[in-house]
Amino acid sequence: MSIPSKLIENLKARHGEPQRHYHTWDHIEALKRHFDNLKANWHRPEPVLWALYWHDAIYDPTRGDNEELSAQLLEDEASGHLGANDLAFAVKIIRATAKHEVPDGLSEEDRADLALFLDIDLSILGAPEAVFDQYEANVRKEYAFVPDEAFRAGRARILKGFAERAGIYFTEEGRARWDAQARHNLARSLSTMAE
Repeated sequence: MSIPSKLIENLKARHGEPQRHYHTWDHIEALKRHFDNLKANWHRPEPVLWALYWHDAIYDPTRGDNEELSAQLLEDEASGHLGANDLAFAVKIIRATAKHEVPDGLSEEDRADLALFLDIDLSILGAPEAVFDQYEANVRKEYAFVPDEAFRAGRARILKGFAERAGIYFTEEGRARWDAQARHNLARSLSTMAE
């Protein structure tokens, strides 16, 4: 289950682009650690791993179609390396990160894998306070072109959307690992935006 090193090097270069402060290779490595720690949970680890590496391959904070473009890039770059069925699932995972919702029409095992992937992608919300605060600062840097008031309103809407979910995380694993801390972090962040 290896991804050609040339493709990884290209991804590392993309994640080093100057507009990135949170969506860097550090984010990919953090998710890879979660992927490895949860290896017993994956039903189809290979497409999940390809999705993990490509899900933020294209990241331009001024655009709203980064996930779709990243999915298309994976379709191009994984062709010939990943079977058609696995590639289709990896692309579906990436597209699901746009709304952070599990789509309908999946098998039970694929649904479980996609849900757990979305959970590890949001694990940063349940990180220790200092790590979460750095994440928030880095997201602000990525949106430096947005005036403060507009950023605070937009960011508050996003964080509130997660905070108001019955479950921030879809899986028992995600809830056990990150939910309590995520709710604490979101409440702290939202309180500062209301000031």
